[in-house]
Amino acid sequence: MTEKRLVGLLVVPENNTTMEPEMNALCPELAPFLVARVKRPARTLVREDLPAYRESTLEAVEPFLGEKPDLVVYGCTAAGFLGGRAGNASMVEALHDRTGAAVVSTAEAMEQVLRHENVAETAVVTPYLAAVNDGLREVLGETGVSVETLDSFFCETTAALGQITEDQVRDKALATVTPRSQALFIACSQLPTLNVVPELRARLRIPVWSSIAATAWAASRMMAR
Repeated sequence: MTEKRLVGLLVVPENNTTMEPEMNALCPELAPFLVARVKRPARTLVREDLPAYRESTLEAVEPFLGEKPDLVVYGCTAAGFLGGRAGNASMVEALHDRTGAAVVSTAEAMEQVLRHENVAETAVVTPYLAAVNDGLREVLGETGVSVETLDSFFCETTAALGQITEDQVRDKALATVTPRSQALFIACSQLPTLNVVPELRARLRIPVWSSIAATAWAASRMMAR
């Protein structure tokens, strides 16, 4: 008898070209992921976009309900930070109610993996503007993790975000960490980090995680329950 394949549904902003191939590589037990693409503005998200983004997210998963996914991955880090922990939890609950599946969110996975690593303070790299960076600091602060230092690409549009390369991520990360850094987190599920994360771990000898790596870790733990 053939064992049933686990079905993973990845929910990402429509501009995201990075998370699908990286999650397929990091979570082979769920690959290939189905992908629901969420409509969004061409500029980077602001807090006022969240109600419409929530509705677009729920609309995006509708065509996949017949596939009966075992796991839904909510992969928009920026929306998770702008909405805060309560807003992100509400989105996770709404996705669970709509799909009936277990749900992992990137924003929550970031918190979980840093707690798992016993990190009290971390260096952070993002592509975000100030409002999302502030939300990130607030979310981490509520879980007892402080931001030691943060640098950003300050992308104003999704087009600018999509042009960032692995080499640029690596260089920004190395310029952001300090000799006292306990950990490094690279936030945003569009930034390419599949090869960067293991390289930086070997070079820096501290915990190094990205939004995608943390999400894959949380997804694998959820499916192992």
